[in-house]
Amino acid sequence: MEQLKKYFLFEERRTNLRTEILAGITTFLSMMYIVIVNPTVLSAGGMDFEGVYIATIIATITGTLIMGVAAKYPIAIAPGLGINAYVAFTVILTEGFSWQQALGAAAAASGIFIILSVTSFREMFINSIPESLKKSIAAGIGLFITLIGLRSGHVVTVSEATMVTLGDFGDPTLLLTLAGLFVTMILVVMDVKGAIFIGMIVTAVISAVLGYWEMPETIFSMPGGFDKTFMQLSFNDLPSMLPIIFTILLVTLFDTTGTMLGVGQQAGLIKDGVFPHLKSALLADSVGSFVGALTGSSPTSAYVESGTGVSAGGRTGFVAVVVAILFFCLLFFQPLAAAVSSIPAITAPALILTGCYMVAGVVRIDWYDYTEAFPAFLTMTLMPFTYSITNGVGAGMVAYMVLKIASGQWRKVHPLLAIISVLFILNLVF
Repeated sequence: MEQLKKYFLFEERRTNLRTEILAGITTFLSMMYIVIVNPTVLSAGGMDFEGVYIATIIATITGTLIMGVAAKYPIAIAPGLGINAYVAFTVILTEGFSWQQALGAAAAASGIFIILSVTSFREMFINSIPESLKKSIAAGIGLFITLIGLRSGHVVTVSEATMVTLGDFGDPTLLLTLAGLFVTMILVVMDVKGAIFIGMIVTAVISAVLGYWEMPETIFSMPGGFDKTFMQLSFNDLPSMLPIIFTILLVTLFDTTGTMLGVGQQAGLIKDGVFPHLKSALLADSVGSFVGALTGSSPTSAYVESGTGVSAGGRTGFVAVVVAILFFCLLFFQPLAAAVSSIPAITAPALILTGCYMVAGVVRIDWYDYTEAFPAFLTMTLMPFTYSITNGVGAGMVAYMVLKIASGQWRKVHPLLAIISVLFILNLVF
């Protein structure tokens, strides 16, 4: 036990075993909804729910253990919301690629991600993107996720007259979604730990009481269906997927780096601007993403919910170890997760509110500098309105480059950003 405390720097970071375990449980409860939401989203693109369920857990355990044991940070890694929606709804359903090709693109992006994580290029890449675009990319993905949640929960529907309109209040799915949404929002406002997951449970109970959902006959089972997604990735027509690979890489870079910096700052682990064990931390999400692609899941990301564990006192990598152990236990709850996913209203509130969290960063955009504001606006609006994250990212970068050059501020355009913008233009033309 003493060796354990010494390895995870308990004394140095002024914590103890009990606090770290409780912090790990808190983080786990805050983010365990992903084992239901991720398979639900990816199954919309034709993937097998059971296979994705297991792949989600394996990728989470892999990335989180690396983060905890190697980097010694109280940060959990799991398949990211936003990038999974991009894979399912843009790459597969809109662009027409197979889910096997989508996993191939994710593996390629993750392989590049691993290389970038052990070199200085990752830092240079991040620095080439202006802060306004970083914030608007996150916000645009948030709006995109919210649209998906509103649509799956029947809160909005397609209309020939107005394109989209409010759903039918006689629809039980809509009413259950709103009930779950308000319950979850109230729990969040009351600072209840694991609010999103508890909200899902409450919605499931309401659905069961009203007769819209039945508990499965079996709650526990041995893991099955893994063979349907394991090593099923395809690299066919990879050159045509280069913009998709780039988008996956870009989103994962921004999401993970921003979260790690935020949670690391919250935990007081960044001293004088120095992030200790940084390469190990960067490898955690990149390796997790690669393992996810191999097993049948979208790329992983550092989870902002890790902040709940830090708020509970977590300061070391042992928090992440506890999270990984608890996720391993979820391997045997597959029937219950599949039953929960069959009711869209149970998962829709989680998607809607995740969008809210991701939009928050726009307050730090200078909306009175139009060379910053217009590109940011295009980025965050084109994602949901064109149903494509790629379109939003590309339009924002091109607009930023053009407006800065036109206003005589060409020096603010990083050469790498200019190259990326030209590649996006060529992709649209050809």
